[in-house]
Amino acid sequence: MTVTARLDRIPWSSYQRRVAGVLALCFAFELADINTFAYAAPALRTSLGISVREVSVITSAGFLGMFLGAAVGGRVAERFGRRRSLQAAVAWFSVFSLLNAGAFDATTLFVARIATGIGLGAMTITAITYLAELAPATQRGRLQSITLAMGLLGIPAMSFFARGVIGISPDAWRLVFIFGGLGLLPLLLIRRLPESPLWLLARGRSGDAERVVDGIEVEVAGKHTLPPVIAEPAPPEATGRPSVRTLFQGALARRTIMLMLVWTFLTTSYYGFASFAPTLLHEHGFTVTASVGYSALTTLGAVPGALLAWPVADRFGLRGPVAVFGLAFAACGLAYGLTFEPVAIVVFGLLVSALNQTLVALMYSYTPRLFPSGVRATGTGFCYGVGRVLNAVGPLVVGQIYLSLGYVPVFVFIGACGAMITLSVVLLAPARKRIDIDRDTDTGTRMQAGPARPATA
Repeated sequence: MTVTARLDRIPWSSYQRRVAGVLALCFAFELADINTFAYAAPALRTSLGISVREVSVITSAGFLGMFLGAAVGGRVAERFGRRRSLQAAVAWFSVFSLLNAGAFDATTLFVARIATGIGLGAMTITAITYLAELAPATQRGRLQSITLAMGLLGIPAMSFFARGVIGISPDAWRLVFIFGGLGLLPLLLIRRLPESPLWLLARGRSGDAERVVDGIEVEVAGKHTLPPVIAEPAPPEATGRPSVRTLFQGALARRTIMLMLVWTFLTTSYYGFASFAPTLLHEHGFTVTASVGYSALTTLGAVPGALLAWPVADRFGLRGPVAVFGLAFAACGLAYGLTFEPVAIVVFGLLVSALNQTLVALMYSYTPRLFPSGVRATGTGFCYGVGRVLNAVGPLVVGQIYLSLGYVPVFVFIGACGAMITLSVVLLAPARKRIDIDRDTDTGTRMQAGPARPATA
């Protein structure tokens, strides 16, 4: 019996619901925090006298921090484990989110957003890798979809909270950042989750991995009959410490390049939209309350959008669904910029929000699968991180497009990014419907996260 085969036979049960629930709570505060500055920005312009250009710079600072967090967080998760790294990342972004509330000018906000972004990027990488390794192979897409969908409830919760408090006083924007600090709440729940058995195997701790799966089977066996284990030959083990260079060897190189492109265009297009929509609407003549209110309504599309990935993630593979949803996202982003009627703004905003989260759920599901266990967090963090560091330029580009060319060209740019997502997967994504690299042989790479360690109790 292999650990992987035993894990793959686990039926849908309270185990998956428990894992999804805890990680969804982490995602809820993380996703809320990513969007806090966008909803505070219109009020900040009045309260602290911050210009549109400074808004774009501070927004970029957050994404720069997320790049650093994704790059470092992936390596930390390879070395210290998924669970401990997740706890550290959640604690980091929550504490620094609270410090955002004490900012008194553009410079202090700039520093605070970088620091917060480091925790946010590390949390995302660690969480999606952890979830991919805890889920049975045939359930990974669905589990990522439902976890993200529940987590996305944090965005409308934060946005309507912002809508309710932003007009109370000139300094009420500080309360918006306190919302992100509530991420400290799920820390105790994370402690009750198991360590990733696949990470333990990659560290040479097969005894610990077996004990983790034993505990999962005990939890599930009380209410479900476990199917027989389908024995599979253990993959050949390799030694050595993984590096970024490994990601550009053999078939991994094509996958790495594709993921870098998709994450770049996906994050740039959406956060160019989400980060600037309230400010651009306000600049275009809507009141601060109305612009924040319209933007808050569009976030309601996020949850059904993530759930849209549920029926396709484990059935149709990566290429087809991402290509189709990428084109639909591009069309709706362009349509949003061509209308100035409140109802149409909300409808197309809802669709942009929904389709983006469909794409995010699909990419959360497939990105970790495209790398072998020993380099999974490193590869996921690198590709996601590259998208984030280039995304840091995105708000500057959006701000400059608006200042130089006007409102509509901003959304032409967003639509073009969506089209590039489709082109990237059509040209570079694996054609197979099922992607599970721990059983693939076409990469020519079998990596461990480091030298084998003896099993410990």
